[in-house]
Amino acid sequence: MAQPILQIENLHKKFKDVEVLKGVDLQLATGDVVSIIGSSGSGKTTLLRCVNMLEEFHQGRILIDGEEIGYSGPQHKARKESEIARQRAMTGMVFQQFNLFPHMTALRNVTLGLTKVKKLPAEEANAIAEKWLARVGLQDRRDHFPGQLSGGQQQRVAIARAVAMNPKVMLFDEVTSALDPELVNEVLSVIQDLATEGMTMLLVTHEMKFAFEVSDRVVFMNQGRIEEEGPPEELFRKPKSQRLAEFLKSSKF
Repeated sequence: MAQPILQIENLHKKFKDVEVLKGVDLQLATGDVVSIIGSSGSGKTTLLRCVNMLEEFHQGRILIDGEEIGYSGPQHKARKESEIARQRAMTGMVFQQFNLFPHMTALRNVTLGLTKVKKLPAEEANAIAEKWLARVGLQDRRDHFPGQLSGGQQQRVAIARAVAMNPKVMLFDEVTSALDPELVNEVLSVIQDLATEGMTMLLVTHEMKFAFEVSDRVVFMNQGRIEEEGPPEELFRKPKSQRLAEFLKSSKF
């Protein structure tokens, strides 16, 4: 059996005295698309931020392609910041807010990581950035600044920026929640295309229909734990836990 590209083992995370993650175990194989659903405060975003090392965690392990992230050895010793920066490049993360640099064009927003982190020559970085801006339908907006783009266009630039780095795993955190309803589908269709092409993805989403259609597996989190997981057809049509059944009903799925 092939080694999982992402392994999360017995993950615990506290904010002061509040335990937000209470022993989460999750694995993704290369090419898997896994959606995480659950109520606000269930630990979904915190889990993603731990994978990307934007949050420290207190117990457990995260491995990407067999390499332990953030810490090393049984003593849970924190890695150097330079090592963490290298490891962080193994994941691409797209946030609720677009986090684009307002003083940079769409093209420059995408090339920045390629030149600064991957140390690619400007010409090569530009070629990669232009390819991905074209893929998300924004080749004609390459010289526009974020303030000249709609929310949906800004989010598509953010996706192009993350994917251009060629990460092993893509992380999406409620990427449509800051968008007007009419702009949601243009972003979801880009993610759908990437999924079809076999990109490994872990998504936190409140778009139940999208999670049902795009996912190989859906994970339901409740109070810091994975309460239920399985194929979307099984999870959405035949929930085992009362809490999941109530959640789906309130989500009007």
